[in-house]
Amino acid sequence: MDNRLGELLLRNGLITDEQLQEALAAQRQHGGRLGAVLTASDAITEQDLVDFLSRHFGVPSVDLTQLEITEAVISIIPADVSRKYTILPVSKAGARVTIAMIDPTNVFALDDIKFMTGYDVEPVVASEPALRAAIDKYYGSTHAVELKKVMDDIEEAAVDDLEVLEEEEDMDLAELEESAEEAPVVRLVNIILTDAIKRGASDIHIEPYEKEYRVRYRIDGILYEMMNPPLKLREAITSRIKIMARLDIAEKRLPQDGRIKIKTKLGGRPKDLDYRVSVLPTLFGEKIVLRLLDKDNLMLDLAKLGFEQESLRVFEHAISQPYGMVLVTGPTGSGKTNTLYSALSQINTPDVNIITAEDPVEFNLPGINQVQMKEAIGLNFASSLRSFLRQDPNIVLVGEIRDFETAEVAIKAAMTGHLVLSTLHTNDAPSTINRMMNMGVEPFLVATSVNCVVAQRLVRRICSRCKEPIDAHPAALMNCGFAESEAQTLQLYRGRGCDRCSNTGYKGRIALYEVMTIGDEIREMILSGASAYEIRQKALQLGMVSLRGSGLQKIRDGVTTSEEVMRETVAN
Repeated sequence: MDNRLGELLLRNGLITDEQLQEALAAQRQHGGRLGAVLTASDAITEQDLVDFLSRHFGVPSVDLTQLEITEAVISIIPADVSRKYTILPVSKAGARVTIAMIDPTNVFALDDIKFMTGYDVEPVVASEPALRAAIDKYYGSTHAVELKKVMDDIEEAAVDDLEVLEEEEDMDLAELEESAEEAPVVRLVNIILTDAIKRGASDIHIEPYEKEYRVRYRIDGILYEMMNPPLKLREAITSRIKIMARLDIAEKRLPQDGRIKIKTKLGGRPKDLDYRVSVLPTLFGEKIVLRLLDKDNLMLDLAKLGFEQESLRVFEHAISQPYGMVLVTGPTGSGKTNTLYSALSQINTPDVNIITAEDPVEFNLPGINQVQMKEAIGLNFASSLRSFLRQDPNIVLVGEIRDFETAEVAIKAAMTGHLVLSTLHTNDAPSTINRMMNMGVEPFLVATSVNCVVAQRLVRRICSRCKEPIDAHPAALMNCGFAESEAQTLQLYRGRGCDRCSNTGYKGRIALYEVMTIGDEIREMILSGASAYEIRQKALQLGMVSLRGSGLQKIRDGVTTSEEVMRETVAN
């Protein structure tokens, strides 16, 4: 159906040829149904797709979120058949059963159901995400079923025999390794790792406390508690993850960092999973945080990251310069790496030599020489930069400027014909200037080397599937930063909550950007010792869009909510 569906949607003006070609390319690379790929890329909404299929095939559509299906109807079709064809029985009348389907022309599924049940089959159309969510709801989530089985196996395996070893006790490493390799523990860890990918998590937190052991996922910047494994499995789970990350399972007193790379199948297609692992000793055991490095979620198109039009123009101009420094600032997890990788992808051409110093290297970028820092052997940012300058580079990326030594070498590179990209941890763009001077860099070096500073934050997007207009409260909008005249007329939106967004009303994130170009006027202020506040006021006068201003524009565009913008930014 996929090829025909693409042609039909194109012919009816519901998608463009460019959107279709992009979707087909994504489908060839990652698999999946074309309809799902198109809705995931926002080329068409799920509701518009369902309405079109309903009209075209003359088959009614159904909203599964509004139905409550009885157990007697669900039992007509076994769970494995329902998942095989992605179908769901929704009602029965006499000798006729109504089946919700993605593709009402799938005669193999219709014939199979008719032969299996003995009923006449009447198809109705439903969206793929709604169908999958309903199948999980009525038949049980595949992960939930598997997790219950694992927990049952753990109970049967008499986990009381797994003694929790205290710090001061001697550890039998062979016993610890053996417990980590037991089938229930291995399956439980596998479920945690793969379920996080399915839920779109960016981090997994595995945390031991005195009387509980919990697993939390960070989804769209917010932590959610997902499960509470038995406390007595603490050592076995920790050891299993350490073994996978090639860490020392005997070392329980010091922090350790590692990486897990595995291949698996998700949704019927092969997928490479990459996790950055951090182990930290706490009062009641070792806390583990795994950062998911999912290449499929890496957005390398600057135009889609969240830049306002003028801010994007300024940033693209800065990264196209032959020399100078471009700094990206923000807290951990604010998307700085994604912005820098996107910038590198845009300026990565065969005629330039790009070298990066990263700790760690998160994603492999074709055509770019990436170097992993190793502090233990003296390979740090400063020493790497000195070596880079002997490698005839055009563009250098330094993962982070942490100290005077690194800043000094980076500035030297920027002033001797190289474009240098790097990151800092500051609250906004103007305060970056003072941060560098606090490191010991002379004002005249900052003023002459830095071309542009970008500050950024991430806010959650309103879920496109359950997005709906809401009434605005002018006083709240004025408190957010809107003018009174605009606050009276502005249309706001929110997510009602649906299966796709786990009833949060949000799905995915978008960046807010504050882009400050260092022109002559700001250079003069830096040389005269102006404060961050004075530099900020001048930058705003010269047209800089602040983080709050970027957030207000996202509210106007219906992309996010005022609550998200207020949570991540401060008033100008």
